[in-house]
Amino acid sequence: MSKVLVIGAGGVSSVCVHKMAMNAGIFSEIHLASRTKAKCDAIAASVKERTGQTVHTYEIDAEEVPALTRLIQQIGPKLVVNLALPYQDLPIMDACLAAGVSYMDTANYEPKDEAKFEYHWQWAYHDRFKEQGLVALLGSGFDPGVTSVFATWLKKHKLKTIRTLDILDCNGGDHGQHFATNFNPEINIREVTAPARHWLNGEWVETPALTIRQNFEFEGVGPKNMYLMYHEEIESLKTHLPEIERIRFWMTFGDAYITHLTVLQNVGMTGIEPVRFQGKDIIPLQFLAAVLPKPETLGPTTKGKTNIGDIATGQALDGSGEKTFYIYNICDHEDAFHETGNQAVSYTTGVPAMIGAAMLLTGAWTGEGVFNMEQFDPDPFMDMLNQHGLPWQVKELAGPLTF
Repeated sequence: MSKVLVIGAGGVSSVCVHKMAMNAGIFSEIHLASRTKAKCDAIAASVKERTGQTVHTYEIDAEEVPALTRLIQQIGPKLVVNLALPYQDLPIMDACLAAGVSYMDTANYEPKDEAKFEYHWQWAYHDRFKEQGLVALLGSGFDPGVTSVFATWLKKHKLKTIRTLDILDCNGGDHGQHFATNFNPEINIREVTAPARHWLNGEWVETPALTIRQNFEFEGVGPKNMYLMYHEEIESLKTHLPEIERIRFWMTFGDAYITHLTVLQNVGMTGIEPVRFQGKDIIPLQFLAAVLPKPETLGPTTKGKTNIGDIATGQALDGSGEKTFYIYNICDHEDAFHETGNQAVSYTTGVPAMIGAAMLLTGAWTGEGVFNMEQFDPDPFMDMLNQHGLPWQVKELAGPLTF
């Protein structure tokens, strides 16, 4: 019996819980908790209607470690899957250690008062998890997550070494809103407005946000402008695949998104420092997030596709010299909504969250301590991507990217 507790009740959680319920042979009992129990109940009702499976729901503040510890002990899961906000990673890890339960998430920790997301806070937990014989799996979403597994699959099957790696994240969907984010608005805007960083010859190279742009033809979507950004898998991949000379992360944004974001930045609405208003301290970005459309409401109106993947250049395994491979997934927003009631950005994160949990619960991946995705055998994970809605393809390119 594999009992699991999922924390968080947004779009990613909805997808993950639906997919867990579709795999009852792995997930025998599903428990779902968040600060707002009504959101959990709505997901549970949808899961019941679509699959017939029961999801048990709870109200919890994930930052209250003693209360969360008691809830974990009460439920007795084999694994806690953290699909809440990145600010809550460390409290949830603390509660898992206190309750003696393994842990998994999709995004690395970042403090509330600084737009800085790095793995070192969570890597520092390695010895504590190891001493208890527990595993903590970090970043089992798409990027980070699948993109890291893509890299290790190429390293295992195509390339002896990886010299350069570019991660390309394209959302070609249209939700019909003037301005909305496809995942948590606060996290999305903090991420996009942070300085861009990429890894080059053993050093970080930092540039202002959204200043380096390239146009790329994405299969299934068409030509899109993509912008150089920092993303956490760069930190883990350069650590665990140390031969890599350069790693870059690119994400597409439409002109309207960039225009809206620029205006919001210019008037101070993306700030994370408290502002005194009518006798109360408010965080401008949190207020903005409250008035923007919720990502989980965008599914019915979103059309188009996502295309996310890796382009890697290195020495071929067969000794034929340097080669470049492009490995990627294309996901249709309408297909994702039809299956789980959520758009493809939530789907492409929620499905890998289910698969990562399945890797741990079935014993396909084992370990004691804190691990990133690229530290495990990619093959069983890649097989499940094909089986559960995120089929991937790989092709050889004529040469490396020229920009």
